[in-house]
Amino acid sequence: MNQTETPPPADSADEHVGRVILLTTSHRVAPGLLSWPAWQALHDADEVLCADATHPQLPYLREAGVRVEQAAPTAREVVDACAGGRTVLVVATAEGDRPLTDGLARLAGSGRVAMPDLELLPASYDLPGARLLDLVQVMDQIREECPWSSQQTHKGLAKYAIEEAYELVEAIEEGEQEELREELGDVLLQVVFHARIAEEASGESGGEAFSIDDVAGGIVEKLIHRHPHVFGDDSAQTPEDVREHWLRTKAEEKRRTSVTEGIPLGQPALALAAKLSSRARTAGLPVPPPKGEGIGYELLTLALRAEADGVDPEAALRSASRAYRDAILVAEGTGE
Repeated sequence: MNQTETPPPADSADEHVGRVILLTTSHRVAPGLLSWPAWQALHDADEVLCADATHPQLPYLREAGVRVEQAAPTAREVVDACAGGRTVLVVATAEGDRPLTDGLARLAGSGRVAMPDLELLPASYDLPGARLLDLVQVMDQIREECPWSSQQTHKGLAKYAIEEAYELVEAIEEGEQEELREELGDVLLQVVFHARIAEEASGESGGEAFSIDDVAGGIVEKLIHRHPHVFGDDSAQTPEDVREHWLRTKAEEKRRTSVTEGIPLGQPALALAAKLSSRARTAGLPVPPPKGEGIGYELLTLALRAEADGVDPEAALRSASRAYRDAILVAEGTGE
């Protein structure tokens, strides 16, 4: 060797340095549903390691004939295990085996170790909506272990559903995306919470128990049935066509004896007036507002007129009220 040449790293004498495969999976995907390249790598590897004895994939890997050893090797131990051209596959934990990957990066950056080939192999990915599974699991644990949540009932939570719905509407009208995301989450929590309570037993109403899957399944069936132009042979070219489909299929489902059946009388008064007006107009019933004196009848007439003109009277009054609030702030010197 020429004296000016730099000697190779001590570990580079072995030309067959092998390969390290870090196999990542999503715990939100059904165990066993791995990609074909992942299964090939699992069967071809000389050694398969996993530090997490409770990893959801382990029973399925072993059932498929893959020998998985429970071990949490250091980066250097993994590199040494690849000597002679061996392939070591590490099934990542839910946290992603950060200490191992950081250790491998440090070894590679040192320049003193002949590194094996490193490969990150995603075996499964989260599907859209996968984080909803996390929400259900968290809700289960809270319901079982939280002193407050474990005692809640449908009736006790009802006021929060109303409150969260109003906050969602406000976020929509304010146009703040981050606020909208948060409020949608709060509303979703109410749905999951009520479904979790209903899953436990007959409950306050004496009805049958149901789960969040029953809730989701019901709305899926409803959406498919009410969109025959999407999932069936019907056609719809305009929003008006879609509305006609929706009203027709909804009427078939409900089989109501009156156009007012199913309208909640406890909703805000302007919204109630608009809903009654919409139902009557859709049914072709030209019902004028009742004659009477007082501010209530005047407000009803305004609400009916707004609905007929395609204006949501509740939203219109909220918008005007916000303008009035701003005027008050200016008058007291706290606004612009």
